[in-house]
Amino acid sequence: MVNAEEFEVVFRRLDEDGDGKVSPSELSHRLSLIGGDLLMKEAELAVESLDSDGDGLLGLEDLVRLMEAGGEEEKLHDLREAFRLYDMDNCGFIRAKDLKTMLGRLGESRSIDECEVMINKFDLNGDGVLSFEEFMVMMK
Repeated sequence: MVNAEEFEVVFRRLDEDGDGKVSPSELSHRLSLIGGDLLMKEAELAVESLDSDGDGLLGLEDLVRLMEAGGEEEKLHDLREAFRLYDMDNCGFIRAKDLKTMLGRLGESRSIDECEVMINKFDLNGDGVLSFEEFMVMMK
């Protein structure tokens, strides 16, 4: 997990003129220095969409929100990929037999009854299967 000091270091690197804000031109220029390719129009759109106080510049809080949102998107993507591994027949749910199969592949042998108990623990709507939303609760 990235801490506040690390965000501040990144922010200071982006803030070329040291005014405590990152302009679209600073963002575009700094990203080009590290091999990124962000056109000025794209930088302007990025700043406009992230700017929380409407001054046309990014503050530290804006950068933190951007970085944390990116981390959440990655976690969500990883959870979706994991869910797909368990959802053997792509029906959108994990059933006891799917769980049994996947656990077996992971070297953990369980009976169907044991898998049903595991699913029932997180089956919030009582339908006997795990939806993606219930899977997310289980994985937290």
